[in-house]
Amino acid sequence: MALPARFDRIAILRNGLQVLAFCLALAALQVAFTPGRPYGPVATFSICIGMITWAVIDLGRHWFPSAAETGWPAGPAALALVASGIAAGWFLGHSLGEQICLALGLFSAASARTEPDNRTDLLVTLLAGVVGTGYFYAQHRGAWLEQRREEAEQLAAEARLKLLEAQLEPHMLFNTLANLRVLIGLDPARAQAMLDRLDAFLRSTLAASRASTHTLQAEFDRLRDYLALMAVRMGPRLQISLDLPPSLASQRVPALLLQPLVENAIVHGLEPQVGGGTLTVSACAEGGLLHLAVRDSGAGADPATLERSNGFGLKQVRERLATLHGSAAGMAIEPASGGGTLARLWLPLQGPRA
Repeated sequence: MALPARFDRIAILRNGLQVLAFCLALAALQVAFTPGRPYGPVATFSICIGMITWAVIDLGRHWFPSAAETGWPAGPAALALVASGIAAGWFLGHSLGEQICLALGLFSAASARTEPDNRTDLLVTLLAGVVGTGYFYAQHRGAWLEQRREEAEQLAAEARLKLLEAQLEPHMLFNTLANLRVLIGLDPARAQAMLDRLDAFLRSTLAASRASTHTLQAEFDRLRDYLALMAVRMGPRLQISLDLPPSLASQRVPALLLQPLVENAIVHGLEPQVGGGTLTVSACAEGGLLHLAVRDSGAGADPATLERSNGFGLKQVRERLATLHGSAAGMAIEPASGGGTLARLWLPLQGPRA
């Protein structure tokens, strides 16, 4: 018969070794209080009784449906299992101990046991069985509660990510519509072209952004769609460079992670300049981290001013990174060498490259 899927062989082995050590220590304690009894037979009986009791309880609990989550049967089933384990340990273990003592030449010592010894051993078996059961129950209960806590934290993190993404998508859309409104009054023909681009952008981007994460290749594809939309408005003033090494294309990142940084670079860096400039988005791997950079050759706004003027998108990026990766990920905005602004992101690599 196949064992249940929840049967953890490593945990069972660890529990068995703990019980074995407990039996040896208990035998030493019995001999210490009754110096006339030899350690060998006492240890033999202690091991046989203890291991059989443990085997019935610790192995038997896996076959109760009520133990599927908590690792322990509930109600009367738990009491019946413990009672059965102690009874089996006493009767079968006692018989097995005598057979082993006989085979090892320790039978004469074992047969010297008196009725008071048997009553004492029975009392010790009962107490040890109850104490051992309580110890393992506390272990399994603690592990179950810890698992529930981790699952609750994971659900909370996923809910937070969904909330952040739900906030980010309308923010991006409203900014794009504001740009379109301005362009309608200045150049209706370009506004029409921008509207066509917006339709294509929304079809490809909003559907792809429903997942919490996607590949870096997909992220760069969405950026390419967005920058094509911006190029309609800025024309030749916007020069674009996207650098994604093929080895990093399959790395997973939060959806729409770079778009707020690209939008800030255009709005605060390139558009204020009459001649526009170049926007560069790049990715590289170093020290087990994925590094992403958005650089513009524009006006070079002070990073503190940039964050105050359009803090929503940057705050979203930071919070999404923190929710997914904690302190292992982060963002920095700083003046770029040669002018302009550099926004840097870093997060853990995933897969073989990590």
